[in-house]
Amino acid sequence: MLKKDLSITFCGVKFPNPFCLSSSPVGNCYEMCAKAYDMGFGGVVFKTIGFFIANEVSPRFDILRKEGTPWIGFKNMEQIAEHPPEENLAALRKLKHDYPNKVLIASIMGSNEEEWERLAHLVEEAGADMIECNFSCPQMTSHAMGSDVGQSPSLVNKYCKAVKRGSKLPMLAKMTPNIGDMNEVALAALEGGADGIAAINTVKSICNVDLENNVGLPMVNGKSSVSGYSGKAIKPIALRFIAQMYNDEKLKGVEISGIGGIETWEDAAEFISLGAKTLQITTAIMQYGYRIIEDLTSGLSHYLEDHGYNSVEEMVGCAAINIIPAEDLDRSYICYPQIDSDLCVHCGRCYISCYDGGHQAIEFDEDTRKVKINEKRCVGCHLCANVCPVGAIKAGRIEFKKGEKPHNVKVIFLVEVAITHIVSLGSIIIAALYPVLTLCYWLWKGTDAASLVFITVCCVLMGAYVIWLHRSNIQRLKNGTEYRFGEKKKENQ
Repeated sequence: MLKKDLSITFCGVKFPNPFCLSSSPVGNCYEMCAKAYDMGFGGVVFKTIGFFIANEVSPRFDILRKEGTPWIGFKNMEQIAEHPPEENLAALRKLKHDYPNKVLIASIMGSNEEEWERLAHLVEEAGADMIECNFSCPQMTSHAMGSDVGQSPSLVNKYCKAVKRGSKLPMLAKMTPNIGDMNEVALAALEGGADGIAAINTVKSICNVDLENNVGLPMVNGKSSVSGYSGKAIKPIALRFIAQMYNDEKLKGVEISGIGGIETWEDAAEFISLGAKTLQITTAIMQYGYRIIEDLTSGLSHYLEDHGYNSVEEMVGCAAINIIPAEDLDRSYICYPQIDSDLCVHCGRCYISCYDGGHQAIEFDEDTRKVKINEKRCVGCHLCANVCPVGAIKAGRIEFKKGEKPHNVKVIFLVEVAITHIVSLGSIIIAALYPVLTLCYWLWKGTDAASLVFITVCCVLMGAYVIWLHRSNIQRLKNGTEYRFGEKKKENQ
């Protein structure tokens, strides 16, 4: 198993790797956190400590399924720690004594300035390395705590200042996604003294309804409640907020701890590429146990090695630059899908989806069960490619709209990754094509012989470097063993 140095410095604290337990049921006592350290997690965010002691309901969990797939999403009705603060503080002391070189983050929640200040002082005294302010728990019974606070920039700012009065430790403000503009609250937190942002907490939800009894689930004495939604289903929401914060000029340089649906190393890499420096995990641990840290660290190590990164720090935010306002997207062309007849199994899924949910641009021969694209009606949405179960539909011909000037269009990576799910294929193709296209451009442009020789030599060297850099990926592609998105998840299941 390949192991690279995955250490990263976050808010002045060095983590042996970016993976942490999030403040949740997976880290609510000494024994659980100690086991996580032993298994290899880089840090622990101890379950939220407060003077409010939770009195929990039973049952308190529910999951969202789709057909044969369990755990698409997870509903959790738990509140903050159900142990007295003295017991939790004792656990912090013991963890720091037994694991002095591991990162220990204390999550806290108060109901007023005095409580926030006092809690900050107590957890620092107990040995915490960092503080995370929970402004985001969606199921707190008091409106003075939880996500109601996290929707108010003024309260977040006030409580961050209180925590800074109580402690000199680096401080994170944990954001609620139950809000339209997270950036405003994040800015208020930073102005109040926060050193970084943790995002996101759970999304307010109702997962299921028992139609026999007309009550939401989980059912508690015939009733239910709105509460937090987590797991793979909220990853798109988390990535959105992280990218928006990372790209916001007012939040320039903000350090982010990413949370929300991290289950595989691919998920982790996506969060890092959009701006997260550390990662917090709960729901995946509840499914698979602490052992997933082996897959996470190994997979991320291979990704860094295969893509030429020397450290996790180097890839932080590398994809965020490509998240732009919708009005700035290139709308000048149509990329028509292309059906690979050798791969097509003639199931008709693309035809049905396009006819009923698209633009009726796929023609279906009932006798041969063959399909073809009608480009006169096709708008290039690629719904067909997304529903194809065997990856038989890929990017085809590009046509510029009337009046638009032709230019280079980068679609290969997007399509190859989306359709084949092969992690490295798209990047290899783009990297390999770049020197070829560069040479073709200068040949078309017309240049003097000396310049052309120089350009040719540069392109050959670049091509050779690409092949060398991706040698391991190319070998796996030849063997049919290259990583695919979702592969780890399937293995875990």
